[in-house]
Amino acid sequence: MALLEIKNLIVAYGAIRALHGISFHVNEGEIVTLIGANGAGKSTTLRTISGLQSAESGQISYNNQDITRAEASAIVQRGLIHVPEGRRIFAPLTVRENLEMGAFTRKNKQEVADSMEHVFHLFPRLKERMEQTGGTLSGGEQQMLAVARALMAKPRLLLMDEPSMGLAPILVEEIFDIIQEINKQGVTILLVEQNAHMALSVANRGYVIEIGAIELEGEAHDLAENPRVRTAYLGGG
Repeated sequence: MALLEIKNLIVAYGAIRALHGISFHVNEGEIVTLIGANGAGKSTTLRTISGLQSAESGQISYNNQDITRAEASAIVQRGLIHVPEGRRIFAPLTVRENLEMGAFTRKNKQEVADSMEHVFHLFPRLKERMEQTGGTLSGGEQQMLAVARALMAKPRLLLMDEPSMGLAPILVEEIFDIIQEINKQGVTILLVEQNAHMALSVANRGYVIEIGAIELEGEAHDLAENPRVRTAYLGGG
């Protein structure tokens, strides 16, 4: 069943059209990846789904409800959570306070405490740095904090924008292991990622977006073997 369905989505920044009527879907329980070059429209797609950017036309359905014109705060309340590009943690706040901010929509204190223990199990380094301010963490730790903060909202669908950007290769492997673990625990994931090789290695399906339009779609392993994808995004012939 499609948890998220995008139909003919058009988004413009003033006179510049960023998305040209894209359509795709994400089924419950899947990891789906959007791959493409810088400026292709990947981040715009996520920002529009999460209510941070307005659509000119088209429809966004989440859990069989139209959220095309919904406020970002209302979308969060429904369990659709966005981990933005560039981490966007609260640098002056401690790790603990950042995590508490992620749980601001939840009222049951015991459940919030349980979620915090759960994210510390996934990210033991964050537990060690619980009282450090976010701005003093390394880039990899900040990315972990951004993901952990999103998990504190108890997402049903997680939008992840470039989680591996700027990370050392060993940390990239760790982040992708965690993405797979989150998915195994029942969270559906829509992943935007420049590292197409890693993205296709963890995804069930993928879409290739070029200049605001979806050019290819298919099972992740089929896309990874597609000559056009290999040449453009995987560094191979």
